[in-house]
Amino acid sequence: MISTPDALAALCSDIAGFDPIALDTEADSLHCYFEKLCLIQISYGEQDLLVDPLAGLDLQCLFLALAEKRIILHGADYDLRLMRRAGFTEPSGVFDTMIAARLTGHLEFSLAALVKQYFQVELVKGSQKANWARRPLSPQMESYARNDTHFLIMLASILEDKLRELGRWEWFQQSCTKAVATARVDKERDIDAAWRITGSSDLQGRAAAVLRALWFWRDGEARAADRPAFHVLQNEKLIESAARLDRGEEVSFPHFSSSRQRRFSAAAQGAIALPPEEWPRPIRKPRLRPTPEQERFFAVLKTRRDAVATKLAIDPSLIAPKATLEQISADPPSAPARLLPWQLSLIEPIS
Repeated sequence: MISTPDALAALCSDIAGFDPIALDTEADSLHCYFEKLCLIQISYGEQDLLVDPLAGLDLQCLFLALAEKRIILHGADYDLRLMRRAGFTEPSGVFDTMIAARLTGHLEFSLAALVKQYFQVELVKGSQKANWARRPLSPQMESYARNDTHFLIMLASILEDKLRELGRWEWFQQSCTKAVATARVDKERDIDAAWRITGSSDLQGRAAAVLRALWFWRDGEARAADRPAFHVLQNEKLIESAARLDRGEEVSFPHFSSSRQRRFSAAAQGAIALPPEEWPRPIRKPRLRPTPEQERFFAVLKTRRDAVATKLAIDPSLIAPKATLEQISADPPSAPARLLPWQLSLIEPIS
């Protein structure tokens, strides 16, 4: 575990002579409200190293060193977003082994499945939901973390050979470029939609108002305690509570402190007292019915896509998801903006 400035400086100097670098990250989103970067795993040469971002280190030297490298990740989006929030911009290039596996026709493309297929090693995944903010890490957690990058450079080499052999290297490069660009865009939470959790559509009128109030109460409690919302109260209990409170029943939970129970009840009573005009309204997204011509064009595009996917032995959604085909059938000129060049070339002509 690299947890001192001297050890980090040595790492930054050492990786200067290596390219590519395998990278993975761990966070504590299952244990905290404010997710933070808890571990950076790096593999290069014969090294599998762990960097501790929680040790008070200035990670800029590492980020600058990585920015000059081609980075190998498996499922790059989450890791790139997490690293960017910690101060990393982006590397000079990304090799996403998940994208590579899908483009080469792998139906099972988890890292565990690929490592088992190519290296006959069964990865132990028992630490997936561990609290990575805890120190010291257990030997099991350290082993799990190192395995997440140990095989990536060798796996990338195998998959690159397959991509080039199949003539899909350019497809892969376009897809990785898009993945990096997508990771630059922050996902904004729609506050009006956030409280509309699974099952909320079953609640109408005042019951929906109570659910909305309880959701915001829970969010505030989770934020104040720096714990995930489900640690305060699970979604199913939130739905059930709103329905019961709307019927005039009392609701309490034995794991609530007295002060939390009071705040829970106050939030519910505030919602119950709202006049009907302040109750939330159902969101009905207008869905325009496609014209017969658009339906025919969609069928043509889907048939063309499915035939090409079968011939290439890849998932049809890699070429174009159903929703994208529907959008293109309604607005053909939008196709170049919705698809990568390689995807578009497989379903042309668009007219």
